[in-house]
Amino acid sequence: METWKIVLIVAVALVLVALLVLALLKRARVARVQREAQHREQARENLQEAQLRAARADKEQALAEEQAAAARREIAEVQERSALAEQEARERAARAGEDRTAAEQLRSEAQRLAPDLTGDGHHPQHGSPDGGATRR
Repeated sequence: METWKIVLIVAVALVLVALLVLALLKRARVARVQREAQHREQARENLQEAQLRAARADKEQALAEEQAAAARREIAEVQERSALAEQEARERAARAGEDRTAAEQLRSEAQRLAPDLTGDGHHPQHGSPDGGATRR
């Protein structure tokens, strides 16, 4: 075979290989661009989902804080009512003590003034003037 034919065959083969390489590179580049576009779309969807979840989390956090504040408010109201009830009970106990002291003083005074009276304010029935017979 002549040399020029061999050179021509080699040159055509090299051109075909170069075209094949270029076609494969273009195909790889197109695939990479498509992959990047899919990644961008997935990233966009992820960002939207993240925004939705963040908004939902913010809403839930606000509701939780509101619920906790309501619970603290209720606790404070119960404590206030309890403190008022305890104060009223102490005041009643103090008044009862004062009344008891006053009653004892009055009882002592009554005993001093009329030692023969019983606790119910009547004279004892030792010797009744009518000889113990009951009246009708």
